[in-house]
Amino acid sequence: MQLRLALALLLSFLVLVYCGGDPKETDATEPGGQAEAPVPDAGEDTPVDLPEDLQAVEHWRGDVAIGPWRATFDNRGAVLAELRLDGYYTELFTSDEAKQDPTSWVPLVEEVDTGAGILASMALLAEPSSLKWTHLEPGRAHWRVVNLDELSDGVADEVHFELDGGRGVVFEKIFRVGEGQYDLDFEFVIKNAGTEEFTARTGQFLMTPAMGVPALADDSFYTEPTAGVCWRKSKTSYDVEREERKYSKRLDKNFPPKEDIVWAGVDNKYFAVLLRPAEPEANAAITGAKYRTVWDAEWARANPEDATGESYRHITTDLYLDTRLPEAGKESRYGFRLYAGPKDRATMTEHAQGEALSMLVDKDLGFFKSIASVLLWILGIFHGLVGNWGVSIILLTLTVRLALFPFNRRSQVAMARHATKMKRIQPRLNESKERNAKDPRKQREEQARIMQEEGAFPPLGGCLPIFVQIPVFFGLFKALRISFDLRQAPFAGWIHDLSMPDRFLRIDLQLPLIGTIEYLNVLPPLMVVLWILQQRVMPKPTDPQALKMQRMMMWMPILFGFFLYNYAAGLSLYMITTSLFGILEQTVIKQIWPLDDSEKPKKKGGFMDKLAKMQEQAKQLEEMKKTARSQQDRQRKKRDGGGGGGGKGKGSGGGKGKRK
Repeated sequence: MQLRLALALLLSFLVLVYCGGDPKETDATEPGGQAEAPVPDAGEDTPVDLPEDLQAVEHWRGDVAIGPWRATFDNRGAVLAELRLDGYYTELFTSDEAKQDPTSWVPLVEEVDTGAGILASMALLAEPSSLKWTHLEPGRAHWRVVNLDELSDGVADEVHFELDGGRGVVFEKIFRVGEGQYDLDFEFVIKNAGTEEFTARTGQFLMTPAMGVPALADDSFYTEPTAGVCWRKSKTSYDVEREERKYSKRLDKNFPPKEDIVWAGVDNKYFAVLLRPAEPEANAAITGAKYRTVWDAEWARANPEDATGESYRHITTDLYLDTRLPEAGKESRYGFRLYAGPKDRATMTEHAQGEALSMLVDKDLGFFKSIASVLLWILGIFHGLVGNWGVSIILLTLTVRLALFPFNRRSQVAMARHATKMKRIQPRLNESKERNAKDPRKQREEQARIMQEEGAFPPLGGCLPIFVQIPVFFGLFKALRISFDLRQAPFAGWIHDLSMPDRFLRIDLQLPLIGTIEYLNVLPPLMVVLWILQQRVMPKPTDPQALKMQRMMMWMPILFGFFLYNYAAGLSLYMITTSLFGILEQTVIKQIWPLDDSEKPKKKGGFMDKLAKMQEQAKQLEEMKKTARSQQDRQRKKRDGGGGGGGKGKGSGGGKGKRK
């Protein structure tokens, strides 16, 4: 049973790792490694025929401490060039001086150089219909910073941009600290000064909430970043569509057209930047969304050998906005709210639309989210008691093993009794095999009869622990893989981050076929050794095929350890703990509390008796049908033979009479 469990877990794990995603293969690699740039370079500011006052706005770029972020704003397009989050760091810094340096803070969004232009977050690109309202392209022009004086000390609660396009329409973009801990409110305003009448009363814009969201986890098992959109299905339920980044794919496709978009944005393994409408006007203005990959020219220049195939380093989500030009002297306001913070369920649910935001966590947990959520909840309880996430993982693993112990014990007892019975009837099976060596069909029938007589079929309960343990295993696997609490969480000794490999020593070892091994990770090899020891202390099966399978399985831990060499230390800690418990169970618990392998008398009227009775009835019915067919064949032959003789005699007699 343990062999079947290990094999099932291995095969299921490989399917989960390599077939878990469902990427859509769409466009081919961009020839020559050049990406289309939706926004041309803004070095050429404006057409030369504009009034002087529209050309007088100078370029401004400033760093502003706003809320929990350090934001870099650029008035070229009035965009959010960079956003870094305080309290979360790119590395494990111990000094307060390093933690106070904003360059050490986690980057949530960054601007991207496409080689044909600079793209940034919260950009608004005007479609042809809205360009009729202004001489300037809002995504290219230099906006005036309304509260520039307030930003002189680098700290503010609001950043206010304004753009006068010279045709009586004024645009405003306002960023301000929101009510939620990680909410940055954004407002897009269209004012009609009434200096000119327009036949086009509607205008379309393309808004990009998050550009340049980086991949932070360095996890080969988790593809990041991911573009996504959430729709409301009902008052209490939501639907999420996500698309993973592909280095070699140029993508520009619409998400399925649905109404009532709740949020749209980009997330990586531990952080998310999601824009959601905060007012009915903004919700009504969103008419659709799309995702696209973005060419990173800077990376391509630094990696010329891989530029063509791997330079689409970013993926983003765009929203289609259908706005209306107000009447003269009035304005239209579209309010949004940008969540820029950790992908932590408790943190997200504290914000408006928190249930919809936390759908990202559910999507990462996947099919086993119910089990994984319960395990994460228990893990949090243990952390509240002991204050160490590594110790909490050990306690959680022991709790799971103890909860499954009754199932395992019952299965082990059933399999031990089955092995005892098989050992007793094995001579009869061997004798039957020798006696019917030349008749395989009769050999199978006789062996099946012996098995039925003895009730020696494997117990159905022997497979029950497998069906119980596999969902728990994958639930715990998923929980430890995406748990935000494990990020940069230390355990003991050299293990400073349970979400990363333990990295005991940097070795930069070059191996053929494998490549470079940067770090010596101690936990995965230890995990493999314990797996092998656990198999060696397991009872040896009496069946030759099962014994052969057990010997083959001795190589599986090595293969498994190879796949998990660079996986999170938290998962390795779980595997090591469960293997130690298994060894303890085989060597100590079974010595103190031996398995009752005494053969029990065959139950009368049990399932196997009923099955044997049904087979016997089916066999008798088949014999009756065979006898009936034989009788019918004899009667048909007799009838056909008698009719032919009579006809011949009659014909002969008639012929003789005629000759006379």
